[in-house]
Amino acid sequence: MFRSDRRARGALVALLVLLALVVGACSQKMRDQPKLNPDEPTTLFASGTSSQPIVADTVPRGYADTDTVFYTGMDAKGQPVTEFPFPITRQDLLRGQEEFNIYCAPCHGRVGNGAGVVVARGFKTPPTYHQDRLRNAPVGHFYDVITNGFGAMPSYGNQIAPRDRWDIVAYIRALQFSQYANVKDLPPEDRQKLQQLQSGG
Repeated sequence: MFRSDRRARGALVALLVLLALVVGACSQKMRDQPKLNPDEPTTLFASGTSSQPIVADTVPRGYADTDTVFYTGMDAKGQPVTEFPFPITRQDLLRGQEEFNIYCAPCHGRVGNGAGVVVARGFKTPPTYHQDRLRNAPVGHFYDVITNGFGAMPSYGNQIAPRDRWDIVAYIRALQFSQYANVKDLPPEDRQKLQQLQSGG
């Protein structure tokens, strides 16, 4: 009886050790399998890098970007578009404000004057949106900069969805308008309300 118990225990221990070795060997192979990281140098491809361009006439899953204007901010000639690719609503402006405050305000400031919190900590000052060059820039320019980066500004194409990028651009336009709004552009009833506020009535 005692000997059979020892044998059973020995067989169990041997089985457990064998199982551990098999599992360990599998996980080891999976962890150490040959692979190339993005942009890793390799002689496998003529370009010398592991990252390869998309084959012509193919679309990667989830990126059916057939609307060039919507996904690039550029027209057929490669120039920044001057019009939004969809009508801008109040919801778009509110979403743009939300996204702007998350991604843009730390550098550009809440009103787009280039006085964000990172500037106060020694980072390069971005240009104000309220200078003539950017007030007159087409909307496609801002979309392209958000997507691809510009100068010291990195690309936000991976962090911000295309629709949200357009909403941010719409909000930038609202910020620009807010700093240069003309009372004469207001409807008569709004001008009257403003005059009453100014006169204390």
